[in-house]
Amino acid sequence: MAGGTVRLVLLVGAAALASGSQGDREPVYRDCVLRCEERNCSGGALKHFRSRQPIYMSLAGWTCQDDCKYECMWVTVGLYLQEGHKVPQFHGKVSLNAWFWSTVFHTRDTDVTEKMDYFCASTVILHSVYLCCVRTVGLQRPAVASAFRALLLLMLTAHVSYLSLVRFDYGYNLAANVAIGLVNAAWWLTWCLRNRQRLPHVHKCIVVVLLLQGLSLLELLDFPPLFWVLDAHAIWHVSTIPVHVLFFSFLEDDSLYLLKESEAKFKLD
Repeated sequence: MAGGTVRLVLLVGAAALASGSQGDREPVYRDCVLRCEERNCSGGALKHFRSRQPIYMSLAGWTCQDDCKYECMWVTVGLYLQEGHKVPQFHGKVSLNAWFWSTVFHTRDTDVTEKMDYFCASTVILHSVYLCCVRTVGLQRPAVASAFRALLLLMLTAHVSYLSLVRFDYGYNLAANVAIGLVNAAWWLTWCLRNRQRLPHVHKCIVVVLLLQGLSLLELLDFPPLFWVLDAHAIWHVSTIPVHVLFFSFLEDDSLYLLKESEAKFKLD
């Protein structure tokens, strides 16, 4: 019991340290956000921000503070590039939260930790679909991305409510996650194949999608543990680590492309 408590405390501490990405901790970023909020998020400046804010962003809950964080993120990215450093990660909490609860669940299997593991896994899948929507549609049609985000939140709420209040149906949960995962994979692959000539870095995304679909068979086709230690579920978790590293590399390359494209348009204007 004491050993389990110690492990849980250490995991909580690790999650707290990891809850903020490198970019979030940068003094330049923090100072920029602080100055921006002081300058724009109170009094007349706040009224001005709200008056010119598009209705779809207001409905999506986008605040002045969120706007400051977004603008300062790009300021910090620009400084990193000028100094020749790698682009830092910002706001990396969704995947970390899922990995944290997965670790807790596999350390101590209870009803609560099991539900948190399953619910966070569903959240990550839906978040990936939302990210796909933002990248493929939302940059040109933000209102569509905002509406789709609301739909996904409703789906997640209904999914969690059913499993929590009606019955915890493992078969339904698996089917729902597989269905959303297939939609996610088909959407990403379609976009990647259409843009593979214009965006060479999308080959990384194609590899990630195909690998995840192949590795998901470990969750569907279970087998006895190898050496009575590594079962299919454990191998699945280990195998997804390098895949996420590759996906982050794709996101980094794609963000740099969008940044350069934005700078080019700004110079033309």
